Formats: sequence, structure tokens, C-alpha cells
Amino acid sequence: MADTSKEMTKSKPESSAVQTKSKKVMDDVSEIKERTTTPIDSKKEPNKFIKWVRALNEKREENSKKFSLVNLLILILFPIYITCMSEIIQAKTLSNFGGFFAAHMTVFIFDILIAAIIFVLMLAIFKKCWLAILAQSAMYVALGTVELFKYNTNGNHLLLSDMRLAKNVKSLSSFAYIKITWQLVLCYIVAILIFLAIFYLNPKIKFKPLHRVAAGLGCVVFGFAMVTFSGFYKPVYKFFKIDTTKATNAFLLNEKFDNNSFIAFLVQTASESYANRLVEPDDYNKANIDRILDVKVDKSGDFNGGKKPNVIFIMSESYADFRVFDQLKVDDSYYKYFDKARKEGCSGTLITPTYASWTVRAEFELMFGLPVKGIKDPNMPQRVLADHSLPAMARYYNQWGYNTAYVHPFMAEFYSRHKIYGRFGFKEMLFHDDYSDTTDFTVDVDHYGTYVDDKTIFNQLLDLVKTSDDPIYIHTTTMQNHQPYDQGEDPDDEFGNYLQWIQHTNEGLNDFLEALKKIDEPTLVFFVGDHFPSLRGETSVYNELGLNGQNCDILYEQKYFYWANYDADFSKVPQEKYSFFYVPYVVFDIIDAPHDAFIEKMMSYLKKTPIYSTAYNADIPENDDLNMLTYDRVVGSLYSTSPLDDD
Repeated sequence: MADTSKEMTKSKPESSAVQTKSKKVMDDVSEIKERTTTPIDSKKEPNKFIKWVRALNEKREENSKKFSLVNLLILILFPIYITCMSEIIQAKTLSNFGGFFAAHMTVFIFDILIAAIIFVLMLAIFKKCWLAILAQSAMYVALGTVELFKYNTNGNHLLLSDMRLAKNVKSLSSFAYIKITWQLVLCYIVAILIFLAIFYLNPKIKFKPLHRVAAGLGCVVFGFAMVTFSGFYKPVYKFFKIDTTKATNAFLLNEKFDNNSFIAFLVQTASESYANRLVEPDDYNKANIDRILDVKVDKSGDFNGGKKPNVIFIMSESYADFRVFDQLKVDDSYYKYFDKARKEGCSGTLITPTYASWTVRAEFELMFGLPVKGIKDPNMPQRVLADHSLPAMARYYNQWGYNTAYVHPFMAEFYSRHKIYGRFGFKEMLFHDDYSDTTDFTVDVDHYGTYVDDKTIFNQLLDLVKTSDDPIYIHTTTMQNHQPYDQGEDPDDEFGNYLQWIQHTNEGLNDFLEALKKIDEPTLVFFVGDHFPSLRGETSVYNELGLNGQNCDILYEQKYFYWANYDADFSKVPQEKYSFFYVPYVVFDIIDAPHDAFIEKMMSYLKKTPIYSTAYNADIPENDDLNMLTYDRVVGSLYSTSPLDDD
């Protein structure tokens, strides 16, 4: 017993020492843990910004309940607000907007209805009200701004089909007069402040998933019907007094805008565009194409004994002779060398399919020898072309042993020319791109104003003629005279600067023709402007002339000339006005090229219907056979196989 007691007494100090040591170890571990965990814990501590965001969201949640009635009113009034905002931006002033509102109340109500339907769709997509408001606000403000700049740039209003060029926004910006005014800045500030206020108040709406889907589908169906189903949209337009007049030229289209303003104009023109879409003719088949082309063919053409001349088509961007307007009193000196070339060759007046823009419409008619009217007058014909090799005029020249080239001093990607024009039969395509600093040109490139100098183009054409072992067919579309016209002695004198550039073109043209006279190769030159230039909206010379939808036909008339450095036979060139698309066949007669059934048929149309253009004269009756031939060659099955018969 005594021994046990001794042991217990002896163990107490040892146990105490162990506890003390254990406590020290634990303290050390705690200190180490504190040292290692404190930095980590400090990283997890929210910073001031996160705290502010959390506090803001808590406040917004509180506002949703506290101001529920105000928020409900915001959701109800938003379509009215955003409609007014977009219309005010494009109208420039409150007085302009107020004038339209007072005169066209029903149209304004229609605009609000469209905005409300879009808003419901945005709510169905985004669920959160502030996101839906942000998306629609951005869309409407952006569209209003684009409309403002587009009209200020070229006097034409925005169409939904213009959105196809969105991917070319970089190049389009070089065309535009982008002027930021205090009114525009004020509209932007107001739009931002209103959105921030709405974001803070945080309106909410209970939207069950099934209800969201149903609402979204309902909006989509309504939008689809408004564009595609005439039985639906016609009574709607009639009820709201929307102007549905068929706009066959640019001025009638602008007059429609004046009656409908921005939103209604976009919607109605989208309906009109769909109704006028290209569809296969009901009686389109090989038998009917064979019937149309069942003509006697004159195959006597032998290039005047086998001497094939070079053929050069120069389509000069925005080149027009404003002397047709006596009241402008334009001095002849600007067109001195143009007049000289016309006297040395053969000249007249052509009917272009376009005005102020859409150069590709004029290109289409000259390259294919077919009317854009035959495919429902699209602004961008290349968008409807079949995705295979196409029988453009270049293929005729290829068969006849010519070299063929397309020359354009601008971006290859613009209008997708580099992809589409390769199907036309050109053996060479030369582009010059200032944006990427790339060029296919083989001559030095100079600029005049914003774009490549026309003299550079003329030098490139000479180089192609001199270096080609075979006779050559060239189509060139220039760029020098494209807007903007704010570079000259007076930046504000748009028309004066334009005439200065025209004079520069004519000087280069004269040097080019004089150089061709010294070349021992027969060469035929065709020269024409694609359209009258785009000029600014209210301040343009066109307004000074008092042009409108009924008297603007003169703007679709373009003076031209055929010129040759050899004794060319111009006896078969028509003396009357005729459409652009007949030019290739007139050239075939000048160079004495062989005819096929297609050429023969087109020459017969030239005699019977020399003008076939909707914009110039909407009263010209439809030629179903010509329309079917056009459809066959650019969209259809190529039942009219020439010029590929011998391939």
C-alpha cells in the first residue's frame, strides 16, 4: 500500500510536466494555425466594391417592393418612351418629332404597339426587366442613330435589308458623314440616365416559364405575320393609316418615310420587300426557255476578219453630268475632256437601274447583260445568285480567246466581290485594300480625296493591256468619286468639291485615251457613271432642284460614250435611250462578235423594249419571257446554256 502511494505521489509531477508540455505544443500549433490561416481569411474578406454591390442589390430588392406601383408604371410606359427616344434621335429636333406626332397620331400608336410587342419578347428572353429594357434601349437608340447618319450621308433612309452590310461597317464608316451634335449627345445622356434610374428602381414582373414561352412565341408569330402574311398586315396598316404606296424609286421611298417616319417605315418596307421577293416563275421549265430562244441566229460575226480588239468597260463611281440641270449653271470646263471623248467616239444616254447607291445593281446589268427588274430589283443582286459558275459576259470573251479581268480599287470583301465575282468567268481579279494595306495592283497607287485616284486605275488598265499576250476584256469599277465630298477648297461646299473631283477624273481619262492612241493594239473603251452621287439629306443640291418621286427620272439617265483607237463601226449603236444591260450586246456588234441564240434574242428586246427599268418608269409592263431568261441565267437551272455550250 505504501509503495503504491509512493508511485502515485511520484507520478503527479510527471503528469503535470506532460500537461504543461502538451499545453505548450497546443499553443504553438494554435499560433502556427493563426499565422497560416489569417492571410487566407483576409483574402476571403469582401472588398469595398463587393460590399457596395451587395448593398446596392439589397437596396434594389427593397425598391422593387417599396416602389411596386411606380415600377409597374415604368413597364407600362417604357414602349412609349423608347419609341419617342428613337424617333427624336433620327428627327434631330423635338419640333420635328412633335410635328410628325401631331400629323400622324395613328402611325405613332402603331409604333408604340410594335415597341410593346418587342418589349414583351425581350422580357420573355431575358426574364429580368432591366436586361430587357437595356437590350431594347440599345437596339432602338442604335437604329435611330444609324438612320440619322445614313440620311445625312446620302439622302436615303435606312431599310432592314441594309443590315446585310453590317459586317462591312469598317468600310461603310469611310462613306458616312458622322457628325456628333449636342442634340444627339443629349439624347444619349437622357437614355443612359433613364436606364440607370430604372436599374436602381429594379422593376420586376412574375413570369412563369410556361407564360414566358407562350408570350415569346406569340410575339414571334405576330412579327412573322406582319412581314409575311398580307392577309394580316394589310388591314393592320390600313387601320393605323400606314402609307403602303409602292415605292418604285428612291424619292418615292423617301416620301413614304415622311408619312410613316422611322419604325413604321422599317416594318412596312420589310413587308413590301418580302412580298416582292424573287420566286421561281410558275411556267419556268426547259421547254419554255427553248421556246423563247427559238430564233434565227446570225453567226456571220468574225471580229472584222479575225482582229479582236481589247474591250474595256469603265464604270466610274458616282460620275454624272449635272449640266442636265440648267438652273445649276455648271461650267463646261469640268467636263471638257468628257465632251472631247464623246465627240471622238459615239455617245448617248443610258438608263441606270440605281440612284445614289447600290453600285452592284449597275455592275450586275453590265456584267450579265440582264435587267435587275427581271429578278425583282434587289438592292444587292449578288445576294440572290446561284452558287455555281454563271454565264456572265466574261465567259463569252473567254470562249473567244480573250484574257479577262475585273479591277476594283477597294476591299475585296465588300459586297463579297472576291467570293462571288470569281464565278463570273474573270481570269484575274485585282483589288486594292487600304484598310489591310494589301493590293493586287501592279502600278503605283495614289489617292485623290479619300479613295484611290482614278489616274491610278487608268494606269492599271494600260498595264493590263500592255502585258496581256491575248486581247483582253476588262471591267473596272472606280472609287475616287465616292462620297464623302468634304475634302476640297471648302469642306462645306459638297457639290463644289464633287465637281472638282469629276474634273480630275476627266483629266486622267484624257491622258488614258491619248496613251491608247499610241498603242498598236485595237482597243474599244466604254465609259459611263454607275449613278448620280449620294449627297447629304436636307442640304443637298437635289432639294435645291425640287426633285420628287414624280420628276426624278432624269437622275436615272447617264451619259456615256464608246471610243476606239481604231476605225470602229458605231453604225449599229442605238440613237435612243436604252437600259444598261443592253450595252454588252451593243459592244458585241461593234467588235463584230459571233451571235448565239441568247444574244440574238436580247438584241430583239433592245429594238422592242429599249428601256426596261422599274425605277425609271414603273409603268413599263412586265416582260415575262425576259424575266424568265434572267431568272434562268442567274438563279435557275441554266437551260439557256450558252456561252458554255462548247465547254
